[in-house]
Amino acid sequence: MLCLAAGPGAGRLLAEETSYQKPPKAVLEVLHAPLPPDASLNPTHDAMILAAPVSFPPISHIALPALGLAGVRVVPRNRTVHGPYGSGQDYWSAFTLVSLPGGARTSVALPAGAKVGLPVWSADGRRYAFTNITAEAIELWLGAVGSDSVRKVEGVRLNPMLGDSLQWMPDQKTLIVKTVPEGQGPAPTEPSAPKGPHIQESMGGKGASSTYEVRDVLKNVHDEELFDYYAASQLMLVDAGTGSLKPLGQPALYEQIDPSPDGRYILVGKVQRPYSYLTTHDHFPTAIELWDSEGRLAHKLATLPLADAVPIWGVRTGPREFRWRATEPATLLWAEAQDGGDWKIQVPHRDRLMTLKAPFKGAPAEALRTEMRFDGITWGEKGGLAFVTEIDLIKHWTKTLAVDFDDLKSPARVVWDMSSDESYKFPGYPVLRALPNGFHVMEQDGDSVFLSGTGASVDGDRPFLDRLDLKTLKTERLFRCEKTAYERFVAWSDVRARRFITRRETPKDFPNYVLRVPDKQIPAAEDEAVWTSSAKPITLMADPTPELRLIAKRLVSYKRKDGIDLSFTLYLPPHYKEGTRLPAVLYAYPLDYTDPKMAGQVKGSTQRFTTFGYRDHLYFLLQGYAVIDNPLMPVVGDANKIYDTYMEQLVAGAQAAVDKAVSLGVVDRDRIGVMGHSHGGLMTANLVAHTELFRAGIARSGAYNRTLKTAFGFQNERRTLWEAPEVYTKVSPFFHANEMKAPLLLIHGEDDANPGTVSLQSEQFFEAIRGNGGVVRLVMLPSESHWYQSIESNEHVLHEMLSWFDRWVKNAPPKAAKL
Repeated sequence: MLCLAAGPGAGRLLAEETSYQKPPKAVLEVLHAPLPPDASLNPTHDAMILAAPVSFPPISHIALPALGLAGVRVVPRNRTVHGPYGSGQDYWSAFTLVSLPGGARTSVALPAGAKVGLPVWSADGRRYAFTNITAEAIELWLGAVGSDSVRKVEGVRLNPMLGDSLQWMPDQKTLIVKTVPEGQGPAPTEPSAPKGPHIQESMGGKGASSTYEVRDVLKNVHDEELFDYYAASQLMLVDAGTGSLKPLGQPALYEQIDPSPDGRYILVGKVQRPYSYLTTHDHFPTAIELWDSEGRLAHKLATLPLADAVPIWGVRTGPREFRWRATEPATLLWAEAQDGGDWKIQVPHRDRLMTLKAPFKGAPAEALRTEMRFDGITWGEKGGLAFVTEIDLIKHWTKTLAVDFDDLKSPARVVWDMSSDESYKFPGYPVLRALPNGFHVMEQDGDSVFLSGTGASVDGDRPFLDRLDLKTLKTERLFRCEKTAYERFVAWSDVRARRFITRRETPKDFPNYVLRVPDKQIPAAEDEAVWTSSAKPITLMADPTPELRLIAKRLVSYKRKDGIDLSFTLYLPPHYKEGTRLPAVLYAYPLDYTDPKMAGQVKGSTQRFTTFGYRDHLYFLLQGYAVIDNPLMPVVGDANKIYDTYMEQLVAGAQAAVDKAVSLGVVDRDRIGVMGHSHGGLMTANLVAHTELFRAGIARSGAYNRTLKTAFGFQNERRTLWEAPEVYTKVSPFFHANEMKAPLLLIHGEDDANPGTVSLQSEQFFEAIRGNGGVVRLVMLPSESHWYQSIESNEHVLHEMLSWFDRWVKNAPPKAAKL
């Protein structure tokens, strides 16, 4: 691990390659404590698996050599893939099978050293499939409800490189999987000498699009050969009863694999040449085909060309987002842009939806046109009902239509039409159920569907369950979490009897699952439930970190000087003595809004059980700091020029948060540090450069020079560097490195895969601050990406952060008085 530090005085530079360090014992014990398990309910809701997550795998798992190929980082040794923001593939270490609603528990006997994926359930809820990572392969395993044993499917090495590698066929007895082709042979070897120069040419057409880190795009012919080799899969049918295997088709670069609801067809998307050295595989040419159930070509749907000039915020031209209608045997639906895929072009309708029924011989029929960009469809379980969602990313607006696809002459009805930033009036998401063929549809009760949401309010989140009448489009509230807990709907246990399962927690009570049974109907109050219900425990999981129950937290509301409502959660350390002023850490992430009313809406809840997990700024509480958590830092304005006033609004938001925290009598104004990650890292560096509010800063995985890698737009800034150069330089602290007013700790993963935050951002920013005489330290984490995953890296990051703020914030001398 490389650590660089610079301080006052010309040429004073400390460089060291150090071993991983550990934070204090109290911090270490909480870091290693288990997090609440992840629950996976079966489709029939009579069983669930509680999966124990491995929050921080060892660096040996993260550091396995990987190849960056067309936007995917693949480990050649076992074919695991790195996520877009992390290194290494997530896994879980234990399964506990729980019967519902009774709660009887059975430990599942997973393979030794298990590194398993979450279960993939059959629609009848009787069986589940899951992956297991070994040193040499990703294996396929099967389990069943009522049994503590699982079995490996022999002869299968899964290949997840281009997407999900396993799913159930509609018969729910067979799995279709992507496997490493048998007899593939060794990977292509790199030429001992180059064959010639690498040349790219543009013939003058504009093609502004996202830029990617060099290691993540193809660079030469050898990379193309490696991509062909590692992305190639053989489709295989697996009999879940016998474990027998049946190959489908020939090896190819399969992205999309979707069986039709009746199981007679398979929708196949195959990546094809020519490849691009500018973009990722999801923009490469793709053949969209229909196969029969035996793997024979039944119909060629489309050949999508290379899309390496898709506008930022835009979509490719031609057909896209192919999917099956859930309630018909074999009917396809897809979207087609009517604006060239470019949001800057004004048209009456941005998309149209097309349908084509089996046997796919006629011409596609236009079903619907959307004013905004098509954003998804959710099918009802009866007739042709579907909720179609469209969105305008520029105006921050969304609309949902109720459409009868069996009677397209009937006008679509507007169900919701609102700001996409709206939290208080957000209606929730439809509750789904699995059909016998595995397709998910909205659960219907007569002429009603159900909606579940977070229930944001001025008091914080209060999750709810509503019933939506499809005739009147009016809702009735069936459940709302009380103010002194955080309880969310999970699934119906018996929809007719109105019994449902929730996950309930309080600041003192570990999250557990309960069965809600209705008691009586009561007069409706505004936003409250019309039924009372009693809770019967299903699980009784214990608290692994009781010391955290001594932490106090509360929601604090205040205003920015321009009148915008703001809030933060104030955390106080264990054994806090009222009236004591503490050193404090402010952790934030700015967001962009077009409406000031949306910007100030409260999000989150102080009634949740306190765990730290990945929120490593909270570990400062164990060392006597107060934490000002997630103060709203909105940037509000016209979407076309919102970043013109970014700096002024950022400073105003920070000033308001600091003033409020100090006014409460718990924070020492002279001992506040600021920190943030990614866009929050940019915020941190700018606040250190442009204010004197903070004694020190910690900026992690940020982009500090917006002219580097993000010159065609960033966040919600749509103008390019050449259209608004003053905006790019103003928001980039790199150009203000000579103005840094406090010590800054920079932390970055060496293998950051996020396109705008390559590790060069921190390296160059460090050099700029150092060269201008600032106090700065740079910590580069080997093998880590945008978020840091390994236990060794997270231990070291906590050590660095605590040491930095102890030195420059907690134990800082009083500020010199201004003359």
